[in-house]
Amino acid sequence: MGAETRWPRFARRAAEAGAASMLSFRLWVEGDSLGALNLYGRKPHVFDEESEQVGLMFVAHAAVAMAGAQKHDQFTAGLATRDLIGQAKGILMERYQIDAQKAFALLVRVSQCSDRKLRDVAIELATSGRLAGTARPTSSRAVQSGSARRPGPART
Repeated sequence: MGAETRWPRFARRAAEAGAASMLSFRLWVEGDSLGALNLYGRKPHVFDEESEQVGLMFVAHAAVAMAGAQKHDQFTAGLATRDLIGQAKGILMERYQIDAQKAFALLVRVSQCSDRKLRDVAIELATSGRLAGTARPTSSRAVQSGSARRPGPART
């Protein structure tokens, strides 16, 4: 680290912290950079070609594992969101005696008019039983025909 010129401040501070050498690998998969693996040594020139080869094999596996974990997390979050939207639709279907398509359209309309994510509108309805900032239709017929007041501030 004492001879590193590309990142003088980093090299100086790393050396002060006890890192005399460093070997870095980019965690990369499918055109996506996931981060880096940085290895530090207390002695200068501690890493050799074999260290580099072993590191390359390790980061290849680590990157695939990380990408798989990220995809799994996204899939799980998507399923949870889908489930919440389904619950919210069910509440609206029961409350206003409407079909699933109209219930979803109502959720979308509330989302757009309140400038909130559909997921957040669905969470609120599923947990509190209400859609904040919306005027409650006077009848299920108003919801079915679309003549209910548009969501927005309540007027008196």
